Amino acid sequence: KENGQPSAAILLKQRPGSNAKDVIANIKKTMADIKQNSFPPGMNYTVSYDVSQFLDASIHEVLKTLVEAFVLVALVVFVFLQDWRSTLIPIIAVPVSLVGTFFFMQLLGFSLNLITLFALVLAIGIVVDNAIVVVEAVHAKMEHSHMGPMRATEHAMREISGAIIAITLVMSAVFIPVAFMEGPEGVFYRQFSLTMAIAIVLSGVTALTLTPALCALFLKNLHGDGHHQPTRLQRFFAGFNRWYDGLAGRYKTLIAAIGNRSVVTFAILLGFSVGAGLIGKSVPTGFIPEEDQGTIYANITAPSGATLERTEKVSNEVQRIASSLNEVASVSSLAGFSILSDGTGSVYGMNLINLKNWEERAASDKDLIRMLEEKTRHIKDATVEFFTPPPVPGYGNSSGFEMRLLDKTGSDDLARLQTVADAFVEALNKRPEITNAFTTFNVSFPQFVLHIDGDKAAQKGITADNAMSTLQTLIGSEYATNFIRFGQMYKVMVQTLPEYRAHPEDLMKLYLKNDAGKMVPFSSFLSVEKVYGPEQVTRYNMYPSAMVNGQPAPGYSSGQAIAAIKDVAAQKLPKGFGYDWAGSSRDQANAGNQAIFIFLICLTFVYLLLAAQYESFLLPFAVILSLPIGVFGALGFLLLMGLENNIYAQIAMVMLIGILGKNAILIIEFAALKHKEGMTPFEAAIEGGVLRLRPILMTSFAFMAGLLPLMFASGAGEIGNNTIGS
Repeated sequence: KENGQPSAAILLKQRPGSNAKDVIANIKKTMADIKQNSFPPGMNYTVSYDVSQFLDASIHEVLKTLVEAFVLVALVVFVFLQDWRSTLIPIIAVPVSLVGTFFFMQLLGFSLNLITLFALVLAIGIVVDNAIVVVEAVHAKMEHSHMGPMRATEHAMREISGAIIAITLVMSAVFIPVAFMEGPEGVFYRQFSLTMAIAIVLSGVTALTLTPALCALFLKNLHGDGHHQPTRLQRFFAGFNRWYDGLAGRYKTLIAAIGNRSVVTFAILLGFSVGAGLIGKSVPTGFIPEEDQGTIYANITAPSGATLERTEKVSNEVQRIASSLNEVASVSSLAGFSILSDGTGSVYGMNLINLKNWEERAASDKDLIRMLEEKTRHIKDATVEFFTPPPVPGYGNSSGFEMRLLDKTGSDDLARLQTVADAFVEALNKRPEITNAFTTFNVSFPQFVLHIDGDKAAQKGITADNAMSTLQTLIGSEYATNFIRFGQMYKVMVQTLPEYRAHPEDLMKLYLKNDAGKMVPFSSFLSVEKVYGPEQVTRYNMYPSAMVNGQPAPGYSSGQAIAAIKDVAAQKLPKGFGYDWAGSSRDQANAGNQAIFIFLICLTFVYLLLAAQYESFLLPFAVILSLPIGVFGALGFLLLMGLENNIYAQIAMVMLIGILGKNAILIIEFAALKHKEGMTPFEAAIEGGVLRLRPILMTSFAFMAGLLPLMFASGAGEIGNNTIGS
């Protein structure tokens, strides 16, 4: 039923390689055409579950973030450069690089999805960086050397073009190895990393060509000339400049005091490295975050032997309760089908609860599940499990964890498998990391075994094959032929009348024809035994299996739940029984250390590039050793925000290598130049640090401004946004 009305459910799944959005749009268009041309009066259709709703809402959120990031970045640039002409130049660089990125995405066959949109949001902050570095360097030349815009641009470009090339190479090189990751992570990483790499290379090209040209055309040397600004703004800028000069002075004093003391430097570095390691252990691990997708499933299992009508009553009761909640848009109910095991049978039922749009409700899907569990406690005629769809559609049947217990003993003793599964689930539910663990495996369905006495059957001229096919027709029905009447085709189904097949003993009153054409009663060679067994046996990798599902408990991550399950399995599973993972749990449990190796390869790439750039094997360490501080900050924020170290966090960590590298390169490039001019390494380091403080602060603040909307995003795709932003 759909919202209490009788209905027929049609389930549609897209084929691999197709675009979900296009497929769904075509289905909706086709359904509208069919309704207009074919539906009888009083008949309608609804779309109860639509993956594109979550996709569209998530993309809308990210696009909103894109605009907010753009505005915030412009604001930061304006505050630092204090001149609208200077602000305009980095802002022009953004669309130029993004439009170029779209062109290459089209060539690579990428779609505009959540991953590529995340990459574009982050790219805004980075694309602006290169342009900011150029504009700031031209400003510094005009201010300190009193040159015109044209000469200042030429001089500035001689100094910083090396740094921009190094930044572009390092930041794009970080993302190249990531594109070669395998498995599901590889799909996520590949699209993200290549989109980022393209945007960064294009921003580097823009910074070396378009930005200097715009500087020479647009900029005016206004240093010492403050008459063009309104007084209030001028006062604000004067205050800001005083604050910045004070900060730069204190910064210079600080690095002069500790820059030459290697013990202090390495103690700080060691402290942050140890801190990053400790926090890394405290941050819960995850895989793909379970977002609020606006849908809740209810899986209903009635007692063994229950009729379809009995299951339907429970399903209707769940529908009534769910429909009474303000946050629910529609509810479908279906008796006879299990969403978890894809099995059919009279004891199974399901409800598909479609929630209102994210803006129209305050409660999340998890809040509503808790409310539904509370309101359905009185239902004693069946067990009702509520859960959300898998994080990626088609990737398993539910959210949470999914696994199979395997009977490898070879005994095919299903009653033993049931005992082991029940004990295992009970042990899981005792763990604090796990909630709502259950198994759909059930061997208590009443069944009849028919014993044929072969000798007696042969004496009567009956074969087992003939006996069973006749019984199938009499009890179960058989399609015999068609006939046409009133211009309509009808099927002919052969079956005994209901009163002759109402009880098990009725089997003994039925007859069949032997090979001599005589009627023989089934009772003369057949006996019936009542037994109990499973309604369906699922084999997994050829072993009889029991499916186990559940959720991580509130406050625990999927990684912690999987670790707890492995622990329980090691302690509780008897000899001859094993387990395997299913759905997204399989990839998370079998992920291994691929990500760590990828990070190490990224670092090696960065090191080799910088070694070539600086013609030194030592200088790149100044870049690489700045990483633990950034990693400490990133993991610290994940811990503070109560987020997991999941696939999005790892994508952002790769990004971090590039960002930290960029900041270090700006200082090293300048310090190396001053060193060549005859300064001591210590003096050159201080000079490089102080002179490059402004562009580093500008680019860092601009990038952070671009991330703030992600960090505080809500609604669809909230967890992914918050994780990458943090």
